[in-house]
Amino acid sequence: MEPRLVAIFFVAFLFPTFVQSLVRHYNFNVVLKNSTKLCSTKSFVTVNGKFPGPTIYAREDDNVIVRVTNHVKHNVTIHWHGIKQLRTCWSDGPAYITQCPIQTGQSFVYNFTITGQRGTLLWHAHITWLRATMHGAIVILPKRDIPYPFPKPDKEKIIILGEWWKSDVEAVVNQATNSGLPPNISDAHTINGHPGSVPGCMSQGYTLHVERGKTYLLRIINAALNDELFFKIAGHKLTVVEADASYIKPFETDTIFLSPGQTTNVLLTTNQSVGKYLIATTPFMDAPIGFDNVTSIATLHYKGTQPDTKTILTNIPPLNATTLTKTFTDSLKSLNSKQYPTKVPLKIDQSLLFAITVGIDPCDTCTSGNKLVSAINNVTFLMPTISLLQAHYYNIKGVFTDDFPANPPLVFDYTGADQPDNLHTENGTRVYRLNFNSSVEIVLQGTAMIAPENHPFHLHGYNFFVVGQGLGNFDHDKDPLRFNLVDPVERNTLSVPNAGWIAIRFRADNPGVWFLHCHLEVHTTWGLKMAFIVDNGRGPNESKLPPPNDLPMC
Repeated sequence: MEPRLVAIFFVAFLFPTFVQSLVRHYNFNVVLKNSTKLCSTKSFVTVNGKFPGPTIYAREDDNVIVRVTNHVKHNVTIHWHGIKQLRTCWSDGPAYITQCPIQTGQSFVYNFTITGQRGTLLWHAHITWLRATMHGAIVILPKRDIPYPFPKPDKEKIIILGEWWKSDVEAVVNQATNSGLPPNISDAHTINGHPGSVPGCMSQGYTLHVERGKTYLLRIINAALNDELFFKIAGHKLTVVEADASYIKPFETDTIFLSPGQTTNVLLTTNQSVGKYLIATTPFMDAPIGFDNVTSIATLHYKGTQPDTKTILTNIPPLNATTLTKTFTDSLKSLNSKQYPTKVPLKIDQSLLFAITVGIDPCDTCTSGNKLVSAINNVTFLMPTISLLQAHYYNIKGVFTDDFPANPPLVFDYTGADQPDNLHTENGTRVYRLNFNSSVEIVLQGTAMIAPENHPFHLHGYNFFVVGQGLGNFDHDKDPLRFNLVDPVERNTLSVPNAGWIAIRFRADNPGVWFLHCHLEVHTTWGLKMAFIVDNGRGPNESKLPPPNDLPMC
């Protein structure tokens, strides 16, 4: 630990009432690591040689400073997924949105303060597909002397779910881009970096060691690239207490559902007989696409278990367990207490309808002659060659236009059987401009074109309230009458249901440029993304801060 940080912690220990917030310093070195999984060895990009990467620990109101130094041939950036980045949009991290990437041999210091958040989030690379192996946890503890709004756990554990390709991930996506076809799916899922067992391969699975009669807070993160996942522990119930670093009304379940980028804190009470219990992670996919990768398994191991004890198994949810996902998401309600009130906007200034489509466009350079594309309101987003934030801040012309459509260009039965033949999308770097402090409602409407499926959408720079969702087409007259404006769950990533819609609300009180995109990396690659520009306000603390001196150049 750095001497300065040791001194800060020493002062905090002796005088806790006088130290309300700390400065947390971290050094992230992007380096290659060799590892053998599934009988195959490869070299891959990591932070500090760890997979998953190091955990960021902080308290609400702490200032976090992370120096990232790039020692590999790939350009890199890191996104602090779910951190609101109030006025510090330069530290958000998506490549070519808020910064140019960190090139080989260069460093960049991310500097942000954690405001109004507590729980679990994640960090990950935000350029190409490097987040497959560049990711880790962010643990945000409550302010000092403020207890959890649920029974205090005896211990805490971090559980990171991911995916593993035996091939180089960048080669996988490049091959798909050249062909115009979907990329190969991962070879396995992982739990804290470990895949499930494969016959003939030496593999050491993850073991969660526990003691009987204790309560554990499990901080569960879905860091997978392209898979929504179920998580369950044989013979045990889980009490859900937090989602995306926001407290919720506790409820009990035996199966957790997480989309890529989502985090969930649960309480596990070890009240079963001493023994070994299977922990399983399996994918959810209600689209007609097959899966044949390895199911990741781990073991919950009670202290005192005999070596020859057989592992107690569990039933794995079906691949298309839509009812299970709906039951879980419907159970998520914000805590809405006196200490943690739900501040959902009741009056709306900007109302947007975003239709999500996957289509096929001609491609002269693709071996298949066509390429899969994805779009919002028929706009396939083209990444600029310098960052949108720099272009916006310095008023650089020709980088983007602020005419992103508020509604689909063609109105049709979005989820019905009678679909348009194929909407060839429009390519463009188009953003939507929002006035500072305006209240915004977005209805994300799924469609049945080409490949209907769930779409986990992530909004940078903000939390939002999920006020409504349903199947079929959104009805502007009837559906808002059923909105939950009392205790809607507050999230940064949500799953738009297959052949359905979801409505979110937020207040645009954070100036800057903010990315909205599907968190299935394959869909982001195909163009399922856009960006908002939130203008400065008039007050002294209502403008984005100037760029740091070490901001990377393109």
